[in-house]
Amino acid sequence: MDKKIISLLGSTGSIGTQTLDVAKSLGLPVSTLAANRNIDLLERQIREFRPKTACVYDEEKASELKNRVKDLPVKVLSGMDGLCACAADYDADIVLTAVSGMIGFLPTVEAIKAKKTIALANKETLVAGGSVVTALAREKGVQILPVDSEHSAVFQSLLGCKDRKREVKRIILTASGGPFFGRDREFLKSVKPADALKHPNWSMGSKITIDSATLMNKGLEVIEAMWLFDVPLSKIEVVVHRESIIHSMVEYTDNAVIAELGEPDMKIPIQLAITYPERYECDVKPLDFTSLKPLTFAKPDIDAFRCLPLCIRAAEIGGTMPAAVNAANEIAVGLFLREKIGFLDIEKIIAKILNLHKMVKNPTADDIIKVDGDIREYVSENYASVITEG
Repeated sequence: MDKKIISLLGSTGSIGTQTLDVAKSLGLPVSTLAANRNIDLLERQIREFRPKTACVYDEEKASELKNRVKDLPVKVLSGMDGLCACAADYDADIVLTAVSGMIGFLPTVEAIKAKKTIALANKETLVAGGSVVTALAREKGVQILPVDSEHSAVFQSLLGCKDRKREVKRIILTASGGPFFGRDREFLKSVKPADALKHPNWSMGSKITIDSATLMNKGLEVIEAMWLFDVPLSKIEVVVHRESIIHSMVEYTDNAVIAELGEPDMKIPIQLAITYPERYECDVKPLDFTSLKPLTFAKPDIDAFRCLPLCIRAAEIGGTMPAAVNAANEIAVGLFLREKIGFLDIEKIIAKILNLHKMVKNPTADDIIKVDGDIREYVSENYASVITEG
């Protein structure tokens, strides 16, 4: 196996720590590690994996880490500039972006400019800036490999497809339904962050877990799939599959359906993105078909969970609208986690931005960054009036 050198952005989160488990099991070197502010864990990772560069987004925490690891030959960077420097690391073969939220956009752009293979676990990058990122990747000849379990499943189900425009009938993204599947809006009015963070199948970070509970995550994944696989929105559907055994499917024009199945464990898509086009043994429980419970499927309840149709509407409008809606959602989720707003207020804020934002049709990277900043500022300052309007 080629000893691919990994630059890991978001090393202290759920995807990041599992990526390091995969790197350790495969004996792959890690040249850079980057985190937001969890320097206790980052220090332990630095001492174990001995990267030449580390970055802490929080500048005060970066200064503290620099003092802690002064006995090691590691350069400690900070802020967005440091994150971008890690993404463009000269030594790295593959950049795995596992940072949470829109913060991953610019580093991914810099990694593509440096012609690094991208293992993408940060869906917001393509949601907000899909046109910019995919055009740049084509220009630089860079491959973007999905790490999300659903998109990895689609990627694998498309292997061997020679003409996607002609051969692919539907991409079917599976959704667990989150912790509130089957609940009505009356119930959803009173749920608390602790309730929403109890995902039935996956262990993930808090932001993505809330997105799963609102079904916003599935809307973001629909947009991401459009850009990753160059298919129109009309060919992407969502189906609720509570067991999370089928991770997504592709239906072809001859009505054959190809799916990827496995235990709900992120190590499989992480490892495949790193080792592609080869496969290796992975420390994941094998699927035992003889003990599987029945697999169930249902349509998503878009009346109860309105973030999904709002997100798809943003995709239909296009331009900077997905970036605006994504920014609104990130701030709204943060407010909900701090118990400043209710669960259903998240969708109110998104709907407000969907109606308010004046879309830029063919955005540049600068346009996307400006829209993201403007929407965050607006929502942060006006959320109280927005949620009372509804």
